[in-house]
Amino acid sequence: MEENKNTTAAFIVTGALLLITALYAMADNNYMYLNVYIWFGVAYGLMLQYGRFCFASASRDLFAAGVPRMAVGILVALMFFSVIQAVLMATNMSTFHPAPMGIQTIIAGLIFGVGMVLAGGCASGSLYKIGEGNGTSILSIMGISFGQAFFVTVGNKSWVPQAWIESSTSKAWVPKDKVVSWFDYYLTGFIFDQPTTQLSKTATFKDMGVAKYFIADSLINSIIPALLLIVIIYVFYSKKPFISKRQRHNKKNPDNQLALSGIGVQFEGIWSMITASTRTTIMGVIIGCTAGLHIFVMKGMQMKYHVTNFGQLLTQMGHGSDVGAFGNVFDPGYWYITTQEAQFAGWILDKLGYNVRDSVFFGVVNGLPELWRNPALWMSIGIIFGAMILALLNNEFKFKPPKGELIVWGLVGGTLMGIGSRPGLGCNIGAFFIRAAGGDPGGWVFGLGMVVGGFFGVKFFNWWTERKMASEMVDF
Repeated sequence: MEENKNTTAAFIVTGALLLITALYAMADNNYMYLNVYIWFGVAYGLMLQYGRFCFASASRDLFAAGVPRMAVGILVALMFFSVIQAVLMATNMSTFHPAPMGIQTIIAGLIFGVGMVLAGGCASGSLYKIGEGNGTSILSIMGISFGQAFFVTVGNKSWVPQAWIESSTSKAWVPKDKVVSWFDYYLTGFIFDQPTTQLSKTATFKDMGVAKYFIADSLINSIIPALLLIVIIYVFYSKKPFISKRQRHNKKNPDNQLALSGIGVQFEGIWSMITASTRTTIMGVIIGCTAGLHIFVMKGMQMKYHVTNFGQLLTQMGHGSDVGAFGNVFDPGYWYITTQEAQFAGWILDKLGYNVRDSVFFGVVNGLPELWRNPALWMSIGIIFGAMILALLNNEFKFKPPKGELIVWGLVGGTLMGIGSRPGLGCNIGAFFIRAAGGDPGGWVFGLGMVVGGFFGVKFFNWWTERKMASEMVDF
């Protein structure tokens, strides 16, 4: 009976998404652009839920339990995605762009890493867990959303160095009435002055034709570092169990001895680690391919509508109040989380009378569209519903309201993720996964900070749990 209810609910959710898609298509042909975001979001949600893909789980499993399954799956996905990114760059069908990198990148990653472990899910992981009915993840997303919205709008120029103020003031193209908060000066007086790096466009590789995308961006910036990390993970977490397993086999089978040393044995061990969880590894490959297809399709949509940003279509439809000072809204063109959540919170604060539009983040760069006209937000909603559909079909959906200290961890962890994602200009997806696979070394810098933050987050949780258990034993 319960299975039938869940199946019916899955069909209702799917039907609702189809109805929404049809209503948008009937309202205006330009909304087909938005519909693409919805259904790629659904695809991500299905895959994330099936593969249990979560960067927080990767840190927790690795550092707390010594299980490398998720970390390896993420690296496999990144390698496949990098090859597809190279193909798209070579055919001029990519919407990828690198971002500035500096000390702020690793600090942001560290804050984000601590937050995702406390919250029990990264930015993308929290979305798919909402689709499974996880109430703590709802609080986590609220923390991400409002944490960002307040982070980018509080303070003023007294909070920042004089050099940022002077640099911001010197830019004639920056609307001065929008430069109000400390973050406005951070963007216009610091970040916008920083160079960006994409390996294929550096002096060493730029004259290599289309091969530069495969050699520089994919092989050197993505595949080799990912393989090195897989080897490191094997050495520290999987080699000993793998050799021990072979030793046990040899004791039981004296006539069928397995080698215990040599390069071939280590390759077998690494392959065994990669294939230990077929489900995660396969989803890693499919997610990597889907993320590449997403970029290809969004580029095609921009060519179809002769635009470079959805804000231009919104303006054509008479929704000029949705867009920023230069007619744009946040339209990444690829898999991305967090900025649309900040817009969600900004929209609510705006309706409550809190002035967020006089800011560079909302008023210039990203715009503040109505929720139903926000393409990237629909991608996040699609992730939730995609995960919900699969969870229902597999009888894995169950609403679990947050209780006790989980309420605190969800809110605090989410807020830290929101704060970390702004100086880093993205989250585990936009600042790490997409950038590292696209030839931007800054992705690995954010990733390093995220791993270190995840490590400290796990250590903190271990300390907290042991302290709590000790206290309960005393009471007992």
